[in-house]
Amino acid sequence: MRKLGLWVIVGVLVFGLMGSALAAGVVRLGAVLPMTGAVAAYGQQTWSGIKLAMKLYPTVLGEKIKVVLVDNKSDKVESANAASRLAKEEKVVAVIGAVASSNSLAAGPILEKAHIPMVTPASTNPLVTQGKHYIFRVCFIDPFQGKVAAVYARKVLHAKTAAMLIDRAQDYCVGLANFFKKAFTKMGGKIVAVTYAQTGDQDFTAQLTAIKRKHPDVIYIPNYYTEDALVLKQARELGIKAHFISGDGAQADALWKVGGKAVVGLAFTTHFAEKAVTTKLGKQFVKEYYKVYEKSPPALAALGFDAYMIIRDAIARAKSANPEKIRSALSATKGFKGVTGIINIDEHGNAVKSAVMEKVVWNEKANKGEFKFVTVINP
Repeated sequence: MRKLGLWVIVGVLVFGLMGSALAAGVVRLGAVLPMTGAVAAYGQQTWSGIKLAMKLYPTVLGEKIKVVLVDNKSDKVESANAASRLAKEEKVVAVIGAVASSNSLAAGPILEKAHIPMVTPASTNPLVTQGKHYIFRVCFIDPFQGKVAAVYARKVLHAKTAAMLIDRAQDYCVGLANFFKKAFTKMGGKIVAVTYAQTGDQDFTAQLTAIKRKHPDVIYIPNYYTEDALVLKQARELGIKAHFISGDGAQADALWKVGGKAVVGLAFTTHFAEKAVTTKLGKQFVKEYYKVYEKSPPALAALGFDAYMIIRDAIARAKSANPEKIRSALSATKGFKGVTGIINIDEHGNAVKSAVMEKVVWNEKANKGEFKFVTVINP
């Protein structure tokens, strides 16, 4: 019996060692993205960038990187559930996501409590990282983005007056509008009308009619692509001639699929443009993206790529896949030469970097819209 017991113990130890060996060799990351729902285009674009990064840089510290993707369905509650699943069940060491600020605000506190670092590719609301130690981003934040839009309105378009139409259901939209208003008025501009809508609204004629009566030089619509497209379509039908400016939430092919030629001329702040690429990694990304997807890379794909790469870089510098050590390395990130530019992480977990201005033009031959690079504005 004693011999049998000894062999049982030996067998258990051997099996345990085999199990450890099988489990070893993989660094598990999570991704919380909207693959379905109202902003599914954002999730799909971001995931295309992450997948390309995984293809080009599949390992770190000699181990394979696996990314567990969870669809948050463009929803706050689902984002919180996804974060909880990744932390408790999937045992990931870091998370990429979410994309929309509202969803990151829902997921962030759960990962903060679990001491698992999260890097959001595109959530620009300052509250996402405020007071947090484990939440980071590779995008610029809305105070800077709002200021860039205001500078463009005042200095480039020479606008004296502005109106705003804001999706009050989204933290991102409300926050960005406030930062634009603050910067625009500080530079001597005047806000003549402020109107509101809700995500999913289809009819904006009442708001646009009220705005039209004020004859603003520019109309700021810091919303997501579907609402922006419908607003522009209805504004053209009402004969509104003002310049329209939006934020990075406008950048999706769905913009012209919904709005058609009505979206031509829309200017917006964003994170990436091929003509603004200066880094070696950025040039590789553009080349490989065309090769794999046979189309121009969108900004969210570039940001997804950067989020993956900055976590990989942190693991390499930390020489460990321990979440605490990854967090420390992320907070010390300086001069990271990403696809979207040189990224420095400040004391709040925010990326200090430049912004790009683009505008929508129409390609008659292809019968579709395109994003045209305008300029880069540095912090």
